[in-house]
Amino acid sequence: MDDSFPDRKQAEDIAAKVERFVRDVVIPYETDSRRDHHDCPTDELTRELRQKAREAGVLTPHIFADGGHLSQRGTALVLIRSGLSPLGPLACNTAAPDEGNMYLLGKMGSPMIRERFLQPIVEGKKRSAFFMTEPANEGGAGSDPSMMLTECHRDGDEWVINGRKAFITGAEGAGVGIIMARAQEGACMFVVDLPDPAIRIERVPRTIDSSMPGGHATVMIRDLRVPDEQMLGAAGDGFHYAQVRLAPARLSHCMRWLGACIRANEIASDYANRRMAFGKPLIDHEGVGFMLAENLIDLQQSRLMIDWCAGVLDRGEKGGAESSMTKVAVSESLMRIADRCVQVMGGSGLTEDSIVEQVFREIRAFRVYDGPTEVHKWSLAKKIKRDWKQNNG
Repeated sequence: MDDSFPDRKQAEDIAAKVERFVRDVVIPYETDSRRDHHDCPTDELTRELRQKAREAGVLTPHIFADGGHLSQRGTALVLIRSGLSPLGPLACNTAAPDEGNMYLLGKMGSPMIRERFLQPIVEGKKRSAFFMTEPANEGGAGSDPSMMLTECHRDGDEWVINGRKAFITGAEGAGVGIIMARAQEGACMFVVDLPDPAIRIERVPRTIDSSMPGGHATVMIRDLRVPDEQMLGAAGDGFHYAQVRLAPARLSHCMRWLGACIRANEIASDYANRRMAFGKPLIDHEGVGFMLAENLIDLQQSRLMIDWCAGVLDRGEKGGAESSMTKVAVSESLMRIADRCVQVMGGSGLTEDSIVEQVFREIRAFRVYDGPTEVHKWSLAKKIKRDWKQNNG
């Protein structure tokens, strides 16, 4: 057994169950009409899928009843399989932002926070939202969290929060929120019940992706009062806790969307072997065959990058640079794969008749999630400069 991967067998067994569930139960739901006005799955559909997962024993499969968690390498095996359908992570409760929020609250939450806020998310009874990004037209925080404008101040044994947030995934319909704001002491992070009259959804814009319930809302927070016990850690610890969440969350995005591209490639490969053109199957035309061959290369490179970064996190390292490299490499590779799948399928790849078109849209959004490629490259370049200065005086 690989000593750095002691739970491999357990993870492989769970992953196999998840894959059977997604292929046999979830995929038929891809044509279900229960979608909101932004074409996102409704909460009714979400609840039905999660009940199916509960019955199959694959709801939140990477977190155990005693609060234990698969290793990151083990989690990768499971989340990749859940991603074989855009609805798979939602059904299995491995989707963003819940998966990252569960990780953060499990690591950093007090016993009260874990019982009151974390447990309902783990059980699939509540969705959650992470309130960090702010409107760009107001100069608020995006890839640069130091630009945060949302403010909080202490009032007795409570904190009062005011500000506006943007692109808050799943805010509409969420039952738990994690809110970042800045105080004199520095960034702070709070856990709150939703909905709350002090948190008003102003709009939910139409976006290129459509796999996440609740869309990506713009939210006004006005005089929200939060008890001191619902702060994660101490005032000023907010950015530290955000980093605890960030590297694993980047990586879990890579896991899920790798699963989606594995499926898209299966569909495109099947099409290429069945579709005739110019007297022979498409696969026998080098232009098509080479694209599918390149897909296999990109898929394998993505698997290896994910496993490498997961191993870094499993050793207890922060994995900031490693997760940046992995996020860039995998998101760019998956974009190439999704694009080739559409191209191989021609007009059929542009329609809703298969999930290939949706995967293409979702992967395009993934290149922006958790920091765009350019920000990660810039961060890595700064690391190169720091390392050079240390080594050269």
